[in-house]
Amino acid sequence: MSYDPIDHDFERGMQNRRQILGDDWVDRSLANATGFNAEFQNLITRFAWNEIWGRPGLEQKTRRVIVLAITMALGRWEEFELHARAALLGDAETRLTPDEMKEVLMQGAIYAGVPAANTAFTHAQKILREIGAQIGYTPAPSAPAAAIHPGIGREAATESKPALHYSVRAPRSGKAPRHTVVLSHALGCDLTMWDSLANLLAADCRVIAYDHRGHGSSDAPDGLYAIADLADDAARLLRELDSGPVVWIGLSMGGMTGQELALRHPSLVAALVIANCTSHYPPPAREVWQQRIDTVRAQGIEVIADAVMGAISMTVSAPSTTPPWRVSASAWSIPGQPAISAAAMRSAPWTPPRACRR
Repeated sequence: MSYDPIDHDFERGMQNRRQILGDDWVDRSLANATGFNAEFQNLITRFAWNEIWGRPGLEQKTRRVIVLAITMALGRWEEFELHARAALLGDAETRLTPDEMKEVLMQGAIYAGVPAANTAFTHAQKILREIGAQIGYTPAPSAPAAAIHPGIGREAATESKPALHYSVRAPRSGKAPRHTVVLSHALGCDLTMWDSLANLLAADCRVIAYDHRGHGSSDAPDGLYAIADLADDAARLLRELDSGPVVWIGLSMGGMTGQELALRHPSLVAALVIANCTSHYPPPAREVWQQRIDTVRAQGIEVIADAVMGAISMTVSAPSTTPPWRVSASAWSIPGQPAISAAAMRSAPWTPPRACRR
């Protein structure tokens, strides 16, 4: 019968400890061990670093986040600094970027309290100043008043009239955008319908989303509109933002607007991506649109809300999104709905310009 002299739990724990905290820190800790604390070092290496950090149920990057959140909430600042520094300097699979670290502290402000987050930001910023050169990060001066929500982008309205409400998301990569993408919404919706897609595309693209006239927070001028009006609105917006040619992504009416934009302002469009769309409506379909206009004028928008939502494919594939969009449709201005519907009804067939024939 043989005896294995190796404490495998300790060795596994030590391996995890070195991977997460780094050899330099672990070597210093072991060198400072004495007869007073050596048993404690053995305990945490076996139980914390093997029993917990050795479990495959969570990625080690996720465990880093948990430790940072808990030490921040408990105000254990020496331990917080240790793990914050280690997280920023860690290997490619487990390290946190400064932006990811910021997100942990931002969320901690809500659940652990602003004073805890304030102190955590102070400690983290001190560490970033010390190790920034090692990780290629230089904290740049930035005015709090100019800060924007990265999941929404910079919001504004066009100076030209009718004013169009829009948002612009810069690429999170910090590099030059791969494309400028414009997201053009469907009838009865607004720019918020694109939030999930916009945030995905903003990883390396500049993303513009906007409310058509008569929708969302954009102006709703009196009178009927034509698709040409919507296309000219889009051209105004792009020129104010010094943008183009762009990749235009449009759903339903947003796709019709993109087609007309490519016809009227071809230099502004590099590519069209359209869905649930047409280039024109035949007479029977125009009759349906006229009935909808007459219904809204007589009875209000609420009576057609379900029909509007049923025409949008996202409510079929994601039923949980239906209630908020129904509220949005129900709140749509009565003057805006007939005006926009008339624009769709009067659309004409088109041939894509050569630049858009991909």
